[in-house]
Amino acid sequence: MDLAWLNAILVGAGCLAFGYFFGSKYPLRFLIATRLAKMSSAVDAKDNKKKKNLKEPLEIESLADILDDFKMVLVVRNDLKMGKGKIAAQCSHATLGLYKKLHNRAPKTLNRWEMCAQPKVVVKIESEEDMLVLQERAKSLKLPTHITIDAGRTQIAPNSRTVMAIIGPVEVVDDVTGGLKLL
Repeated sequence: MDLAWLNAILVGAGCLAFGYFFGSKYPLRFLIATRLAKMSSAVDAKDNKKKKNLKEPLEIESLADILDDFKMVLVVRNDLKMGKGKIAAQCSHATLGLYKKLHNRAPKTLNRWEMCAQPKVVVKIESEEDMLVLQERAKSLKLPTHITIDAGRTQIAPNSRTVMAIIGPVEVVDDVTGGLKLL
C-alpha cells in the first residue's frame, strides 16, 4: 500500500515538472492566441463567402422584435382533390420550404414563431388563381410565402401548385387568410 502512494506521488511530481517546463517554454496565452487567430481567419473567409451569397434580411424581421404572436397558415388547393396523405406530405413540403427560406434571412421571425409553439393552421382554397391572388396579397403586406410545386409522380399533374405557406404576426396573417375555411 505504501508503495502505491509513493508511485502516485512520483508520477504526480513528474507531471507537475513537465507542466511547469512546457508552460514556461510555451505560455498558454500564446497557444490560445495562435489558435484563435487561425480560427478567426477561417471564420472570416467563410463569412466573406456567405456574405456574397446571402440576400438582404426580410422586412418581417422588424415585426419579430415588436409583436409577440406569430403563426403559419398552410393554404391547400381543394380543386386538386388530393388524398389525406398527399395533403399531409404537401403541407410538410410547404412548411419546410418556408422554414428554409427564412432560416438565414429572417431568423428572428422563426424564433418568434417557435416561441409561440409553432402554430400552424390549415385552410382550403378553391383554385390556383385564388392562391396566386392570396400570395400577392401576402407579399403586399411583406409576409413571406412559399408555394410547393408537386413533381407529379403520384396523384396529381406535374408542376401543380399544391400548398402555400404564409408566416407572420397573427393579425397580419389573418388579414390575408382569415376569410378561408379550415380544411
